[in-house]
Amino acid sequence: MKLNLRSASLLALFLALSTLFITSCQKEQSQNGTPEEQEQAASRASSEADAEAEIIFNGTFDDAMGVNDEVGVGGTGVFGRPNACPTVTIVRPTANPFPVIVTLDFGPGCTGPDGHFRKGKVITNYTGRLIFPGSMATTTFDGFYFDSVKVQGTHKITNTSTPFTTPPAPDRKYKVEVIDGKLTRPSGNFVEWSSVKFIAQVEGLGTNNPLDDIFKIEGNARGRVKRGALIVLWESNIIEPLMKRFNCRWIVKGKIRTIRGTLAVTSPWVAVLDFGNGSCDNQAVVIINGIPHQITLP
Repeated sequence: MKLNLRSASLLALFLALSTLFITSCQKEQSQNGTPEEQEQAASRASSEADAEAEIIFNGTFDDAMGVNDEVGVGGTGVFGRPNACPTVTIVRPTANPFPVIVTLDFGPGCTGPDGHFRKGKVITNYTGRLIFPGSMATTTFDGFYFDSVKVQGTHKITNTSTPFTTPPAPDRKYKVEVIDGKLTRPSGNFVEWSSVKFIAQVEGLGTNNPLDDIFKIEGNARGRVKRGALIVLWESNIIEPLMKRFNCRWIVKGKIRTIRGTLAVTSPWVAVLDFGNGSCDNQAVVIINGIPHQITLP
């Protein structure tokens, strides 16, 4: 059967609109329940997913800094806990001190002193020691799992501190990017996450002990989370600076506001994640439409 030009054009338009409709449905779906229950579930899922990604990739920052004092400060992240289980390989592709490629190989898996199971490889390429302005560290993951969660994406640290000629440095600042981050569970549920954060050290510059370092974090992120039939897109902004310490694996203070990508800014279905008052613990509160919900961080 032959189609005339007008019929072909109409058919092409119909197919294009159908594809757009299907794509839109794939981007965000709701589960059963009242509209209020659906909105609350979507807000909570987006906030909890943002928190999970924040904590897991925050650990990547600590590990990259903690390898040793040639590439970072040494003794943070997995290197700040006794009996850490990765095999560490350091490769210098040239005769120069940098670049340096550091691979943390957790092999078929081991449980660290923090109680978390890790397996696979974390690979970081350093252009210089991370305490110096302009130095960068780019981390990728090769079959890496945090507990049962598969971690993917690119984590990039850039030292944006004020250039100096003699120590001590006048400040210590970093731009930290997570590009196409993804956390996937065995069930098929996932979190897709990209973020840009700006980290400034506010305490501990005057000592050589990284465990007294305290940082302020500002910035934003966006992502998509799938939980069963529920798929939610969201954007997040830090509304009160997050505070991190190298002697604690969780964010200890600060607030993040998350809002679904399809909602107006004035919507009441906005989640605010509150990390607490500075105590080192794995507890946080998600406040949705004025109602608090306690959550446990990974």
